[in-house]
Amino acid sequence: MGDAARDRAAGARPGRGRPARTVETKRDGPEAEARYAALREALALATAPRDSATAWGAEDDYGLDLDFRDKVLPAVKFLFDAYWRVSLVGIDNIPAKGPAILVGNHSGGLPFDGAMVAYAISRYGKGRVARPLYARFVEKMGPVADMYRKCGAAPARYTVADELLSRGELLVNFPEGVDGIGKLYADRYQLRSFSTSAARLAMRHRVPIVPFAVIGAEEIYPVIGRSEQLGKALGAPFIPVTPFFPFLGVAGLVPLPTKWTIAFGKRIHLYREKRFAGASVLDFDAMTARLRRTVEVMVGRHLAERSSIFLG
Repeated sequence: MGDAARDRAAGARPGRGRPARTVETKRDGPEAEARYAALREALALATAPRDSATAWGAEDDYGLDLDFRDKVLPAVKFLFDAYWRVSLVGIDNIPAKGPAILVGNHSGGLPFDGAMVAYAISRYGKGRVARPLYARFVEKMGPVADMYRKCGAAPARYTVADELLSRGELLVNFPEGVDGIGKLYADRYQLRSFSTSAARLAMRHRVPIVPFAVIGAEEIYPVIGRSEQLGKALGAPFIPVTPFFPFLGVAGLVPLPTKWTIAFGKRIHLYREKRFAGASVLDFDAMTARLRRTVEVMVGRHLAERSSIFLG
């Protein structure tokens, strides 16, 4: 069970998402009221899930298995504490309760970053169960998808994210998507385009966004190419090629022991910002550009503070 399910087990009412019900604008007469009502309706329509059906998998919390999760925690703890020696900055910016969306940069190669962010929140963020959203192609990789789900991850589908937020869950979103994990080593820390989903969901549910930067994860696999042929055989869009994989077989999948920093920035409330009031309440591209700039600045700042890939 996630945060909401744990609240129910304790007898508390689960948090409920608040689909966009207001547009922050001054009220000054019947005509203005009509305009505001039209904007509210347009926002609700623009942010509604395309599929009105209940998100598939919601009935069993998308496969979350807390017992299984507890069993793999020692391995995750080893990676966090001893292998990547993760330093945390700004963990207090994670809300203690209620729905929120975390938005940050993605790593090339295998996405260990989501697991480390979720672990950091579980261990230092008041025990919350974060819900990373994974790329849709993972659904075709049966055992991998099953493990992801048991650990708390869920498919990166708008309907799924909408349902989770309505229950008060904490989402971990990598808006670079597949392009983020496909970055070559030469392109590390250069952000790809962001999906507008986080901005739409934040406006729909009136929830905060917590930007974050992961430093160190984009060097664990020095990706020098991508093999679409190998990827197709495994049900993925491509398989990253490094100096070690696939040439060394399974041994080539061992990630490098880089030094990590995960930094969480101050909460962003898009629905409160004046620049996104009135007609701009539908400018999801501008909102997304604002989020991307924030993450980009955070990545640049913490990279500048690092003196060594392996020592920090």
